[in-house]
Amino acid sequence: MRTVIRAVRQFRPVSRYRRNLVYDGSMRRQDFGSNVNHRSIYNLSSNSDICQCRHPWHMIQRAISTDAAELTNGELNVRGPLIEYERRVSAGELLDGDACQLGTLGELQRLYDELVENAEACRLDRYATSEKAGRSRWLWSRFIPQTSYAPVKGLYLYGGVGTGKTMLMDLFFDQLPSNWRKKRIHFHDFMLNVHSRLQKHKGVADPLEVVAGEISDESILLCLDEFMVTDVADALILNRLFRHLFSNGAILVSTSNRAPDKLYEGGLQRDLFLPFIATLKERCVVHEIGSAVDYRKMTSAEQGFYFVGRHLSGLLKQKFQQLIGEHEAIPQEVEVVMGRKLQVPLGANGCAYFHFEELCDRPLGAADYFGLFKKFHTLALEDVPIFGLSNRTAAYRFVTLVDVMYENRARLLCTAEGTPVELFDRIVTIADAQQMAPRTSSRSRKSDDSDICVDNELGFAKDRTISRLTEMNSKEYLEQHAEMLAEKQQQPLHDNALESSS
Repeated sequence: MRTVIRAVRQFRPVSRYRRNLVYDGSMRRQDFGSNVNHRSIYNLSSNSDICQCRHPWHMIQRAISTDAAELTNGELNVRGPLIEYERRVSAGELLDGDACQLGTLGELQRLYDELVENAEACRLDRYATSEKAGRSRWLWSRFIPQTSYAPVKGLYLYGGVGTGKTMLMDLFFDQLPSNWRKKRIHFHDFMLNVHSRLQKHKGVADPLEVVAGEISDESILLCLDEFMVTDVADALILNRLFRHLFSNGAILVSTSNRAPDKLYEGGLQRDLFLPFIATLKERCVVHEIGSAVDYRKMTSAEQGFYFVGRHLSGLLKQKFQQLIGEHEAIPQEVEVVMGRKLQVPLGANGCAYFHFEELCDRPLGAADYFGLFKKFHTLALEDVPIFGLSNRTAAYRFVTLVDVMYENRARLLCTAEGTPVELFDRIVTIADAQQMAPRTSSRSRKSDDSDICVDNELGFAKDRTISRLTEMNSKEYLEQHAEMLAEKQQQPLHDNALESSS
């Protein structure tokens, strides 16, 4: 039976959560278009081919999947992301999917097994680890320098949008023992936390060392989703921060759209960032997830709230009013990090209403957006423009806004000048710009090329944003959002019942 488990681990492909649909790399990309009648930007093509992935070992896997799932709780007592995948397949929670993710699942299972085997050496058990405060640890290290690299290397997963990076990492994280010092967090949120800690330790000789000590004391295993460096302040501190973290024994598991060598490409003072890339590749196994399919674009999108046409603000206000019901929308404010406050023009019943300029044309960032969605679950955004050279900064903020919304599973209502693809049509990478054919008409050159924005970071980020906007408009996403709200509404009732019974 051990041979059976090894066969399953080596050859079983990983799938996606997609209820009744199964996709693989052989599927053709769907044709999408605006549908005014359904008030939604996308509809799946009715004659699209949807095929199951047929790995060479598919039939063998099917025959042994039930046995593997039984062994999970049986004689071998094995666990891990690959075994959990088998259990979910047997339970009907997952269907077989993209074979391109097979190697990634194997890497995650390998890392899981190494962590379990070296749990004591890695100091993963929070109850067996001495609880030293970050500042005390720092003072002690002044007298006795301590370097303790983990015996296990981390994992850096990168690939295109919609290839399943986040799902795979969550599958891995959920299987880790609850008593381990671990944290799963979005990279934006992680860096906000770092900057907040740095403020707290202002005046210390090396505040980054203190912050790294605090973080590694709390979580020796860091799972960072969507690793993307665009801010020069972040770029300048990452090398020293992670050098301290790794020397404290921290283990990094990260997902990204960019290969390590492409991080912060073309950024200011990038030469100071390059040592971090070397450190990252030294302390992590780098693995690319290859896939020809963006699964987020495969969801059915017949009931979304993305309205193409900036003249539809009246419809947006009408939908907003329907969502807040009998509640009165009034100006509100939310607290963000370091004591700042964000003014909300209109808010009621968990829904906030902004004009695009109020949220993306002002000096706001991830901290403000995280604060916003801690209080509100729905955003109505009016007049999203087509992006180009003239509003590049607003485009960056919009990308960050969508990332934060997606991380918080928030709902978006908006009016926009074009579809998600059209919004970013003028944003191109350097490579794209070099391949663009010269215009033959001086008029078209003036009207189109003058606002072309050549920006590598934004050019790569736009695909992720287009993909997420598409999924956020889908029926499946909106159903998940409704389920999340229902669970939150039930929680106070459950808590009150517990209080009454006690």
